[in-house]
Amino acid sequence: MDTPAVEVTDLVKRYGDVTAVAGLSFTAARGAVTALLGPNGAGKTSTIEICEGFRRADAGRVRVLGLDPVRDSRALKPRVGVMPQSGGVPTGVRAGEWLRLMAALHARPVPPEALLERLGLSAVERTPFRRLSGGQQQRLSLAAAVIGRPELVFLDEPTAGLDPQARMATWELIGDLRAAGVGVVLTTHYMEEAERLSDHVVIIDHGRVVADGPTSDLTRGGQELRFRTRTGLDVSALAAALPAGCAVAEHGAGHYTVTCADPAGPSPGLVATVTTWCAAHDVIPEDLRVHRRTLEDVFLELTGRDLRN
Repeated sequence: MDTPAVEVTDLVKRYGDVTAVAGLSFTAARGAVTALLGPNGAGKTSTIEICEGFRRADAGRVRVLGLDPVRDSRALKPRVGVMPQSGGVPTGVRAGEWLRLMAALHARPVPPEALLERLGLSAVERTPFRRLSGGQQQRLSLAAAVIGRPELVFLDEPTAGLDPQARMATWELIGDLRAAGVGVVLTTHYMEEAERLSDHVVIIDHGRVVADGPTSDLTRGGQELRFRTRTGLDVSALAAALPAGCAVAEHGAGHYTVTCADPAGPSPGLVATVTTWCAAHDVIPEDLRVHRRTLEDVFLELTGRDLRN
């Protein structure tokens, strides 16, 4: 189908005098992973809850699988999977019982035993939810979200609290969902996870979109030359020796970054120029390396580095 999995246009959500979402627009495709990223308080949760039909927008238009998530909620429920970050499961229910109950609510469920095995929950299927570890609770919530073979799934911090093995199993499951044509919209604070999994990234801050595009486009170019040496290096003298369009900055005591306007990034000649200058000024550049711009770099550039409440 040509209809996007999610289409949000000029979305606005207010809580009293606070505007949590201020004219936000983005599209999430079917058969792709879209990461919705932002600092705490940026408006992610409000946006996702509106898309899931749990909250009403104050203005704007939201369509999920071509339908209104509030007005058409009954038609959407069998087609959409939702994984909240926490909660939603009765604390006394056993893991296997809960998953079999979720399976009974769908016409073509994934066999519960298969999901329990895949997500490493078979050994605790008779354990009450309250006695599961945080990571096991997360995996059970993920299993419940996908057991109905949804066309679209919302995943809120899907690997929070997971050990490396469980995180890898979750990533593989998300990859299989994408390959099966399922649209995946996820939120995460792990930039490495977002960069690895997502086809498309939407970064929001203060309720507005500050970056929107394919993951590869957002991280393209922007390579840097990094090294560390003694603090207080004369960065202006080093910059004067470099090709036009290059700059040098000290980030933290003794950590230096050379950036250039060339989108291809540092050339072998630039590396030679830096090392030659250092040798001439009795400077030993330690840990000299070319750093590829990451999604975390992009995120921090756009949303700042200051801690937020």
